[in-house]
Amino acid sequence: MSELILISLSGHDRPAVTSAVTRILAESNANVLDIGQAVIHDTLSLGILVEIPEYSDSSPVVKNILYRMHEIGMQVRFQPISEESYNDWVKQQGKPRHIVTLLARQITAQQIEALTSIVSAKGLNIDNISRLSGRVPLDHNDPSSIACVEFSARGKVENVSGLRAELADLATKLDVDIAFQKDNMYRRTRRLVCFDMDSTLIEAEVIDELAKAAGVGDEVVAITESAMRGEIDFRESFGRRMALLKGLDESVLKDIAASLPVTEGAEKLITTLNSLGYKTAILSGGFNYFGRYLQQKLGIDYVYANELEIVDGKVTGNVIEPVVDGQRKAQLLRQLAEQEKISLEQVVAVGDGANDLPMLSIAGLGIAFRAKPLVKAEAKQSISTLGLDAILYLMGFRDREISR
Repeated sequence: MSELILISLSGHDRPAVTSAVTRILAESNANVLDIGQAVIHDTLSLGILVEIPEYSDSSPVVKNILYRMHEIGMQVRFQPISEESYNDWVKQQGKPRHIVTLLARQITAQQIEALTSIVSAKGLNIDNISRLSGRVPLDHNDPSSIACVEFSARGKVENVSGLRAELADLATKLDVDIAFQKDNMYRRTRRLVCFDMDSTLIEAEVIDELAKAAGVGDEVVAITESAMRGEIDFRESFGRRMALLKGLDESVLKDIAASLPVTEGAEKLITTLNSLGYKTAILSGGFNYFGRYLQQKLGIDYVYANELEIVDGKVTGNVIEPVVDGQRKAQLLRQLAEQEKISLEQVVAVGDGANDLPMLSIAGLGIAFRAKPLVKAEAKQSISTLGLDAILYLMGFRDREISR
C-alpha cells in the first residue's frame, strides 16, 4: 500500500530548495499530489504532499530529506496522511470559490481579524492569502500609500447579499474597501473597461464648472447633487441645467478642459490597460468636448457623451438628442461589448452616480467609485479609500504587473 506524506519546509529563502527535495523524491518515484510555496520577508514556506509507491520504502526518503535540509539550514516536518483524509480533501473539489480583496492605505491586524471573522462565520474556508501591492515602506504618513491583500476562499454562501452588506458595513467602520467576487475564468479575461467621466475619471462635474463661468454655479450645483443622489430624474435635471447655461461664451471651454483635475490613479490605470491590450471607453452624461479632450490626454479608445450645442459662439442651452442618461449608458456598454465580440462578463464598468447604476449592474465587474451612498448600496463592488488604479487589484493584477 502506498504512503501519503505531507512534507513541510521552512527557513531562509535560497535557490534550489525545491529541486533538492524533489530530486530525492524522484529517486523513489514519488507522485506529487499537491504543492505550494510562499516567501514572506525572505522566509520560505514550502509544502509538498507526496505519494510514495508501495514498492518503495519511505524511510530512506525521510532520512535523506532530513539530512539534505539540515545541510542547507532548512527546518523540515513530516506528517503521515491517511487515505480517508486524502479522499475527503479530494471531494472538496468543485465547491464554489470566491475572491475577497482588502484595500487600504495601510493594512492592519484589526482589519484582517474583522474581515476573516466574517468570512469564517459564513462558512468559508480561506485557502490562500496573497499581497498584491508592493512592499510597504515604514513611512506610515504617506497619504499616497496603497496596500492590498487578496484572500482566496472556498465554500457555499447561503446569503450573498447579507455577506456583502456585512462587508460593506465593516469597510465603512474601518475606512477600507472590501470586494467580494466569484473566482471564475472571467476575472482575468476582462477586455473592456467603461468609465463615467465626471467625478470618476476627473475630480469635477464639468457642467458645474460651466455654470460657474456662466454665473449660475450655485443653482446648477444644487440640481447636479440632487440628480447624483437619485432624487430627480437625470433627463429632467440635465434639461434644467442646460437651460441655465444659455448664452455662455464658447471661449471658456478650452480653459475649463485644460484645468480639469484627473482623478488619482487614472493615468496609471489606463496606461496599464492600454499596455495589456484592453479597450477603454468614456460613457458620460457630460459633454463630448471634454470627453474628447480626456481621450487624447489619457489614450482612451471610445467616447460617448452629450453634445453641447453652440451657435454663433454661444451655448444655446438646448438639449440635443439622444441624451446619454443611465439607460443610454447601459445600451452603449452592450453595443461596445458586441462590437468587441466579448460577453458582458468581460466588461468592467466604473461610475459614481445614480445614472451609472444601469451599466454597473450589467457589467461583469461593476464598481462604484467614490460614490454616493445610494450607489454604493446598490453596486456589488465599491472603492472609496484609494485611487482608480486600485481597480487593477480587483481584476487580479499585482503591482509587479502594473505599468509605472
